[in-house]
Amino acid sequence: MNTTKRAGAALLSLALAGALAACGSGGASQDEASGGNVEIDYWLWDDNQQASYQACADAFHAANPAITVKITQTAWAQYWQNLTTQLAAGQAPDVWTDHGSYYPQFVASGQILDIQPYVTRDKVDLAQYQEGLADLWVKDGKRYGLPKDWDTVALVYNSTMLKEQGVKPDEMADLTWNPTDGGTLQQVIAKLTVDENGHDGLDPDFDKNHVKVYGFLPEWADGSQGQNGWGDLAVANGWTYLDKNPWGTRYRYDDPKLAQTIDWYKQLIDKGYAPKFDKQSTLGRDAVLNAGKGAMTFAGSWTINTYLGPDAEQKFALAPMPVGPAGVRKTAINGLSDAIFAGTPHKEEAWKWVKFLGSADCQDIVAGNAVVFPAIRTASEKAAAAHEAKGRDVHVYVDATKTPDGTFLLPITDHGNEVSQIVQDAIQSVVLGQIGAAEGLKKANDQVNALFT
Repeated sequence: MNTTKRAGAALLSLALAGALAACGSGGASQDEASGGNVEIDYWLWDDNQQASYQACADAFHAANPAITVKITQTAWAQYWQNLTTQLAAGQAPDVWTDHGSYYPQFVASGQILDIQPYVTRDKVDLAQYQEGLADLWVKDGKRYGLPKDWDTVALVYNSTMLKEQGVKPDEMADLTWNPTDGGTLQQVIAKLTVDENGHDGLDPDFDKNHVKVYGFLPEWADGSQGQNGWGDLAVANGWTYLDKNPWGTRYRYDDPKLAQTIDWYKQLIDKGYAPKFDKQSTLGRDAVLNAGKGAMTFAGSWTINTYLGPDAEQKFALAPMPVGPAGVRKTAINGLSDAIFAGTPHKEEAWKWVKFLGSADCQDIVAGNAVVFPAIRTASEKAAAAHEAKGRDVHVYVDATKTPDGTFLLPITDHGNEVSQIVQDAIQSVVLGQIGAAEGLKKANDQVNALFT
């Protein structure tokens, strides 16, 4: 769902779009468009969710016969490229699925509509959403979206490999982690790492140069947030991204607690428990895990169908994030919204659609299809029940949202494209052994904070 690993490259394109964007869509004015039948062009990227939102569109049209919603689904990378092109031409869709990493650029370039006047006028209940999500889309008193869904992160592991290596599922529920020796998490990773001669990572005869199954697969194309792993562990180690969130102006990538976390990841590679960065498969973690070449990784709730769905090639299960040095588990909680193009000639109709997308009427439909967790709390509970009905144990994702201080919000600031590229490049240089973590992150932090001066 909330894929962040490609955010850096796509955000670079958005920066160009901001410089070129026209103020209007080139279509009829809002007054000219009112009355008669209207078609709202709505874009999304997740093919797993298209059917759910088509059902919402059908229900919306039934209640609003003069408004038809046309849905266009495009894969993640192409989605942002197409949107960038359309925005630059002033011909963007009326409404599009938005991401927290991208919308600051839309705000800065005046491409996204402030919906706070509509929210106030129609008395939308913002308290119905999962805590913190409504605040993500607000800057300087202006609101740029209603919460659509949410995701958290957990451990996904190969159940068969776990059994073969003598690790009990109960152990996975109580894992600990620290950056010094990795805690019980590293012990399990070592046990699940097996060389070509059948020796695991704790065996003195383990051959790290001829690994058959890696105990852990890190995500290194994870931008400046590390949502798929290093960010969660660093926060559990006491680190915070920046001075305030959202809309902070001073990042803290030079904090030793982050460097300790990245160093821990690097030693997994050095020990042979994780693949070398420059030797990783280009297929991605999902494919490598499904091929039986990896035993475990961190995965967001948007991957539930990948690992627990009928097409999974291995038997997987979920475990909560490990308990960090401060004695708590930490997972990022993130969510999407729906943006209205500032230049749409159909503002009222687009708002009606966005309000419907943010309502229980639509989010209950999405919940019933058991793909993602909708933003409204009651709809989230219905989604969990729908997953359970399909035989999927996904409680760890939901439990994280109910644990005091168990979640944190990913950073939302200006200059997101530059920050993402600078930090990702720095971390990749560290894991390649080209520079030490403390030095590399200090240089990156100086570059990042210079953007705000």
